[in-house]
Order: sequence, then structure tokens, then C-alpha cells
Amino acid sequence: MPDFTTWPTFPFEGDIRVRKLEPPVTEEPAREGEDAETCIACRAPDQDYVWVADRWRVRALERPSGLPMVLILESRSHLDLGDLPNLLAAELGVMTVRLERAIRSLDGVARVHVNRWGDGSAHLHLWFLARPYGRLQLRGTFLSLWDEIMPPVDEAVWRSNLGVIGAWLAEFGGRSMVDPPRIDWQTPSGLGDGVGVADQSRLEPSTVEGADWDATNVVPIPEPAAETIAFGNGSEANSSGQDEAAGA
Repeated sequence: MPDFTTWPTFPFEGDIRVRKLEPPVTEEPAREGEDAETCIACRAPDQDYVWVADRWRVRALERPSGLPMVLILESRSHLDLGDLPNLLAAELGVMTVRLERAIRSLDGVARVHVNRWGDGSAHLHLWFLARPYGRLQLRGTFLSLWDEIMPPVDEAVWRSNLGVIGAWLAEFGGRSMVDPPRIDWQTPSGLGDGVGVADQSRLEPSTVEGADWDATNVVPIPEPAAETIAFGNGSEANSSGQDEAAGA
């Protein structure tokens, strides 16, 4: 048996044996989507993705898996890795760094593994797998196996994290295709029923300019509502979907 079966990160234990190596074939089978006309990635609408731009798209799995986040970066053009022109090759480096940073910004993520396997689909796609913080047994090359072994993460948390990723990437161009993360506002516990009700003594007649003052008609304004809370950066995503080739 190879040495890696004794590593603490190896997912299996017990009696196992190596499969018999089959003889090589004379002609390799075509990969899925070799023809752009039948390629699933080319035919998929933008609505199936987390984030889209002119030349790149990011998608997630159909449902949560065992890792905090698993995303796939795809070129919009029907190309494989070795087919990329210089512009897309340079942008691939920028997008790889940018998406790794976005995933690593999520709570509970320690590392992000980036993988490219070229035997499944002919359309270029890179896998980004997030290792949960503190799960040292998941370190290294077996992370993709652990993803299918561990129980799925909470779907609500997963969808919220997708919103974070979409918004994070949209800051640099393109547009997010998922709902932004929800913020759950809760009243602090133990403060009583009077929380958030303005003090009557603070409602001075002089602050109501040009109005007839009638204290009986005053409606107390809850203090939290009197403040303006800004969400996001206050700007719309670049509608052209144009990626910057630098400055990740």
C-alpha cells in the first residue's frame, strides 16, 4: 500500500487494497462537451451562476456539500486551459486570486484549495474548495473526498455565504446573480419593553421648525430608526460586466 494510506488525513481505515491497473486504451474517449454545440457550460444561462461577467462566470453546486463552500470558475468562451489567449490567461490569474480571497473571507474558512482536473469537461473550469477552520484532518489532497463524506452544511448559511461571494466579486465588476446576505436584527435581551422608545424630554418644540407645537400629537421615534444604516458600498455593480485585468 502507498504511504499516504497511513496519513492522518486519509479518509478511510480498515482493510483496503489497490485496484488492478487496467491496460491502456488505444484511443481515449471524448470528454463531455468537446463540441461547443453540446457543451453544458456554454448552454447554461447566467441565472444558474453566482456571479457573471463578460469573460468569466462562477457557479456553485446545486446544493450544500460537506465543505463550507465549493465554487467553480469557468471561462465564458469554450476554451480549455491550454487554449487561452494571453489576455484570458492573465485574467485567469487575477480571477483565481480574487475568488480565493472572497472565499477565505467567509467565517469559519481556514484555507482554500484550487484544483483543475481536465478529464471531466472540455470547458475550462477550476474548482475552489474551502477547508473549515480547525479541521486539521481535512488538510491536503484528500479535501475533495472529505467533501462527499461529511454531512452537508446548513443550507441557510450556505445561501448567505453565496450572497457574500457574489457581492464581493461584484465590487470589482460583473454582477452578482444571487440574493445579498440577510442581516438578522435582534433586540438586545434584558433591556425591557422600553428599548428603542425616544425620551419625551428630548422632543423639543424648537426642533420642529415652522409647525404649530402640540405635545399631544407627538409620535415618539424609536432611536434605532433615527440613524441611517448603510448597506454595501452604495454603488451599483458595473452593468457592462467588464472585469479589470489587474488590481485584485
